[in-house]
Amino acid sequence: MIVVIGGIKGGSGKTTIATNLTVLRSLEGKKVLLVDADEQKSASNWSLQRELSGYPTPWATIQLAGSAVRSQIAKMKQDYDDIIIDVGGRDTTSQRSSLTVADTYIVPFQPRSLDIWTLPDLRNLISEISSVNENLKSFALINRGDSMGNDNQGALEILKDCPYLTCLPMVIGQRKAFANAATSGMGVIEMRMQDKKAVGEIQSLYQHVFNLLS
Repeated sequence: MIVVIGGIKGGSGKTTIATNLTVLRSLEGKKVLLVDADEQKSASNWSLQRELSGYPTPWATIQLAGSAVRSQIAKMKQDYDDIIIDVGGRDTTSQRSSLTVADTYIVPFQPRSLDIWTLPDLRNLISEISSVNENLKSFALINRGDSMGNDNQGALEILKDCPYLTCLPMVIGQRKAFANAATSGMGVIEMRMQDKKAVGEIQSLYQHVFNLLS
């Protein structure tokens, strides 16, 4: 499966989702390729920190940009069980290129007005890509959610009314565990002192993406 974690709003936690899914998929024994298609290179920096820390890294991480995302993924997809692509928070050539070859598009949203206001532009992007990749499945995910739940519910209600996005049922909370894991180049499931809520949330997303949607 080729999964793109993207959107057109920065700061929504795309790299956190991409890296944690990569860790979980690899722990299942799958051969995984993590593609950093974001000009900020956050996923690459995470992978570098991981290797410097000496943690086992059974997956491969590469950087791609622009139209090369499509052409190179087309060449390499037969060599991997799954490819997870982290793209930047803008409507870039890299993101569009990745979506033309993707099976699944996951768009994390913080439950805030600035994120929700990007929906019209996102609708246009998905509509244009669907003319090239009619099999692409697009999903909205509430990420960095409100601990009290009020903002989460409001955002979920708005997202459920979007005909071009299927709203995933789980919410990934704004939890320090995700930041702590990222700093060490780890996934939350690998932390010695686990945050059970963070682990449960990311596992719920993982099960939905790779077991229910595949």
